[in-house]
Amino acid sequence: MTTALALSDAAFGYAGKSRVERLTLEIPAGAAVALIGPNGSGKSTLLRGILGLAELTGGRVEVLGTSPERARRAVGSLPQADTRDVSLPVTLRQVVTMGLYRSLGPVAPVGRSGRAAVAEALERVGLAAHASHRFGELSGGQQQRGILARALVADPELLLLDEPFNGLDRENRDVLLQLVRDLRAEGRTVLVSTHDLEIAQAACSHVLLLASGHTPGQPGHPAGFGTVDEALTLAAVQHAFQDTTVELDHHTVTTTRETE
Repeated sequence: MTTALALSDAAFGYAGKSRVERLTLEIPAGAAVALIGPNGSGKSTLLRGILGLAELTGGRVEVLGTSPERARRAVGSLPQADTRDVSLPVTLRQVVTMGLYRSLGPVAPVGRSGRAAVAEALERVGLAAHASHRFGELSGGQQQRGILARALVADPELLLLDEPFNGLDRENRDVLLQLVRDLRAEGRTVLVSTHDLEIAQAACSHVLLLASGHTPGQPGHPAGFGTVDEALTLAAVQHAFQDTTVELDHHTVTTTRETE
């Protein structure tokens, strides 16, 4: 498969009202795409639409060659606001094992291969030594990495990460950055929603910029899509954010492009 995600004049929203619209693009398999835009531009809605959890209010979408609903087993996700209850007496290993339930069912035995997959996922996010720790006792960054391991354990072809770097310290941030690079090197497709231009430059191959509408409630729309060099320009970032008070990190954008 050469195309992981194809959108044709696609719009997504809720209760018949679009929150993001006019998206026409093809994301190649194996790309790592930074989804960048201000609050309200529809980043989370787009990711939920790819999962089939937000309404397709217009146009067409194809995920891994089929519909979002049929592709869901091959898609892993890390939501922006996970609904986990950290007071529950479960270990990190048990949380990651939950990522296998979609394919196994909640009552089927995990088996030797499942246990090996859980161990590998924990190793990948640097938490193998914490497998038996109670999940609620881990730091916020470690919990975030644990939820990412839960998304990885089922060996997905496509990963959707919604603001995974929010609130992370440098150690946890560096682990996730390296993981995005590794997943890209393996040929997996990754979409990572972020406000941080450094993440796009440090780990991604492509950028999709979403702009908010000029008035409250106006749907988000694309401000640019392409490789990092093509799409991450000062003009495109300014158009996406539409706010001169936002730190656009002009120095980073220009010096990175000049030194490559």
